[in-house]
Amino acid sequence: MNTIGLVAFALVGSAKAIREEFDLFGIAVVGLAMAFAGGITRDLLVTRVPLALQSPLEISLALIGVGLAIALSALLSSPDTHPIALISDAIGLAAFATTGAIVATEASVSAFGVVAIATINAVGGGAVADILLDRSPFILFDDFYASCAVLGGSAYWVALSLGAAGSTAAGVCAVVTVGTRLAAVTYGWNLPTMQNLGLIRS
Repeated sequence: MNTIGLVAFALVGSAKAIREEFDLFGIAVVGLAMAFAGGITRDLLVTRVPLALQSPLEISLALIGVGLAIALSALLSSPDTHPIALISDAIGLAAFATTGAIVATEASVSAFGVVAIATINAVGGGAVADILLDRSPFILFDDFYASCAVLGGSAYWVALSLGAAGSTAAGVCAVVTVGTRLAAVTYGWNLPTMQNLGLIRS
């Protein structure tokens, strides 16, 4: 799951940097930030050395994602909005939410901790990438994105609480996260804002 997430998120982050006309170094930085920032934060929360600093394989996998984004940009006019990128993003979200939930469970945190770490692992990289791209993190707006990771992490904890095996709970988390994200993209789901609810005059 971690391998899938690294490649997918590096691809998506790099594609966004390419659209903003970053140079090659900037493209790599944004791609690596999106791939690793969430996982590094996760590892710090459970007091362990980040995996990104332990294994050259981690960096290699993310660089593969950067390379794929560069290759796609040569073939497509808007690689970051292409179905390949959108599906990769959904897979990366599910992969990192699941990885975060597993790591949190191994650290013996509370139910809230499992869901929180799963969500941070899933969306932390995207938030950092947006900051590097000089824009507000899109997970704070009305897009149905971080909510998918919350639902996935919650489903993981519920499955474990009902006696499911760890691998089964991981599968449930991945399916719920990627399923809700793809449904949100397909049907245009959004969380309401205060203005949408009529509680604040625009």
